[in-house]
Amino acid sequence: MCTLEKRGDLFFLTLTCDDEHRLSLTLIDSLLSALSQAKSQATRGSVLVTTAHGKFFSNGFDLGWAQAAGSASAARARLSQMVAAFKPVVAALLSLPMPTVAAVQGHAAAAGFLLALSHDYFLMRRDRGVLYMSEVDLGLPFPDYFTAAFLAKIGSVSGRRDVMLRGMKLKGDEAVKLGIVESAHDSAESTVEAAVRLGEQLAKRKWNGDVYAEIRKSLYPELCGVVGVGVASPKAKL
Repeated sequence: MCTLEKRGDLFFLTLTCDDEHRLSLTLIDSLLSALSQAKSQATRGSVLVTTAHGKFFSNGFDLGWAQAAGSASAARARLSQMVAAFKPVVAALLSLPMPTVAAVQGHAAAAGFLLALSHDYFLMRRDRGVLYMSEVDLGLPFPDYFTAAFLAKIGSVSGRRDVMLRGMKLKGDEAVKLGIVESAHDSAESTVEAAVRLGEQLAKRKWNGDVYAEIRKSLYPELCGVVGVGVASPKAKL
């Protein structure tokens, strides 16, 4: 469902499943396992770069599996399972002891959008792919940690309105203007290349990963509270 590869200081987390990389319970478990492995192998200078194969970065939760439950109530129960299972992925990214970079080479919708947004840096392809929160169009409310993440990560009130209440589909340059995306690039390859360059620049700083993670968590106290991540004060190791 996904792979984790270490090249020098960089960990590469790649979604490799079907074309849409729907966040099924299986893929969510695979992501959690990869993030746990990266955390256990982290050293000074480690950086995580996340990307995916194909047209989609991730098209959100596996709604087809939910709808196949046979009734509206069973479908809601399955969706609730995925919502609950995905929360630890956001928590793991918030507490990962290294900088994180998402290289979004295609469409990122709903929970897939949140997966990318949960990284420290978010790079996107310009020529294809959109960011889209589909909940308002599907008639689904936002889980509490989704709302907390968008409040923490998108500084523009109008930007949050357009993403969450209008269901606007954002291309790369629009997302850069709203401050959601760090930079937009002309192809999938150039997006990943830019993410690698950024990762290598960050790796050269050789930061203490535990301290880095605590500083990150201190930036987003409300989001950390919602996903159950505590903020500590570790002693610096010089």
